[in-house]
Amino acid sequence: MDRIIFGDNQFFAVNHLSDEKSRAQAMRFRTTKAIIEVLDLAYDLGIRTFMCTTHDRIAEVCDHIRSNPRRYNDFKIYPCMPYAHKYANAVTEYGAIEALKRFMPGSMLGTAAKGGLALIRKDFIEMMKLLVDAEMKMFHGINTEVIFLQNVITDLILGLGMDDFFVAFAEHIKKKYGAEPGFITMNMPLMLEILKKKGILNPIICASINKIGFRMSGGKEHYEKTIADEKFRPIAMQVLAAGAIQPHEAMEYVCRQKNIESILFGASSRAHIKQTKELIEQMSS
Repeated sequence: MDRIIFGDNQFFAVNHLSDEKSRAQAMRFRTTKAIIEVLDLAYDLGIRTFMCTTHDRIAEVCDHIRSNPRRYNDFKIYPCMPYAHKYANAVTEYGAIEALKRFMPGSMLGTAAKGGLALIRKDFIEMMKLLVDAEMKMFHGINTEVIFLQNVITDLILGLGMDDFFVAFAEHIKKKYGAEPGFITMNMPLMLEILKKKGILNPIICASINKIGFRMSGGKEHYEKTIADEKFRPIAMQVLAAGAIQPHEAMEYVCRQKNIESILFGASSRAHIKQTKELIEQMSS
């Protein structure tokens, strides 16, 4: 994986500390063109990996990338799924079975019946495979070498103790897409412990890692020890703690954790993207 990964929170009005900033971001990025302009800024500064949810707008971004193969020949996208709000809204509007049918790939009656039967039987692993396939349709023809399970599902599964779900997800991602599975979580030490028990070795885990322990379940010290002592591939996100830490201080802390493989950040201006990229490179050298 690349050392620096560009994220998408700023595009979809996600700000963990400020509703006012979220509203401003929603207004600025109400068009796909505005998103692509910022992605191009990051790309032109040398960032080649974009990690994103499966928001409907991302499908339009993927269309743009496919339409410009020379421009984006070495561009990678790391999809994170499911996009929970999309499914929650659909279930509210259509009901569970109809919502599942709407998101399944293709329109074949057999696939729809399979999905409905899986729901009735509460076959969550089969439903997961169907929904992953549906979400991945928008990324066809694009390099998706790592595919992530979103933390809203990862941490729910952790809490329910349904550990075999992680194995099934990993196997499906490897077999169907030739990609590596990744897991986003708010409890990195526990996630790693469970994955090791289930035989998933050297896993890719994305989690909040920052100087003040923001959204680090189990505590900062536990994270530091896990990163230093265990064999896995951590990706640090929320390194600025939603703006509570100054960039230089934030990057100095994260880059001091020597086994962190990648750092994920989001920004919406050329100056901030450039500053963050240069800080990571300076602190990593």
